[in-house]
Amino acid sequence: MTLTTADLLQYLTRIGIIFLILPLHEFAHAWAAHKLGDDTASYQGRMTLNPLAHVDPMGALLLLLTGFGWAKPVPIDPRKFNRKHSMRFGVAITALAGPLSNLLAALVGMIFFQFFTLSDLFQEYCQVYESNPNAMTSGAIIYIILYYFIMINIGLCVFNLIPIPPLDGSKILSYFTSGRFDRWLRQNQMIISIAFMVLIFTGLFSVPLGYLTTWVFNGLEYITRWIPAVFG
Repeated sequence: MTLTTADLLQYLTRIGIIFLILPLHEFAHAWAAHKLGDDTASYQGRMTLNPLAHVDPMGALLLLLTGFGWAKPVPIDPRKFNRKHSMRFGVAITALAGPLSNLLAALVGMIFFQFFTLSDLFQEYCQVYESNPNAMTSGAIIYIILYYFIMINIGLCVFNLIPIPPLDGSKILSYFTSGRFDRWLRQNQMIISIAFMVLIFTGLFSVPLGYLTTWVFNGLEYITRWIPAVFG
């Protein structure tokens, strides 16, 4: 298998995501828990953007290979949440903070992307692309990096919202389910996790995840169309 320049840029972007965005994802969990009254993550040094505090080797490898992955889960103690809301609500909000941080990062990337489409570099890229789609101009490199940055962040958001332990979606789902269902999940977590990993590595999840990622990308592109309309 021969790696193209575009492939290399994609992998470089994924490495950047591992060391910049995964820490942001986990920091968001820690920050949300802190705001709800739980300082467990702060005491354990997890309320930081330092990647060394957050990167999980298996999750990072999976992200590098597939574009979907995870970091080390931030520890929380729901008993420390303030009593304005239930513990289930606190757990759900803390879990939701991570995927929302990825969605916000994707939105920021899309804003840069929209401004980039107004530049001379982008116009040059479009002109060259018509005659030679594989040409690596400066505009092409910027386009590829921004595109993958947005898509990977959206992918991480969508991936982590899957309601399967230990992903954030399972903690969000727990707000709406019963204690009996939660116990069943805990009892069968290992089997569910193994089956989930098989689905990931066999690529069976790639089609639905790819569809949802593209749908969110189009949504972000739509809500930022005001940028070229105003500044173009």
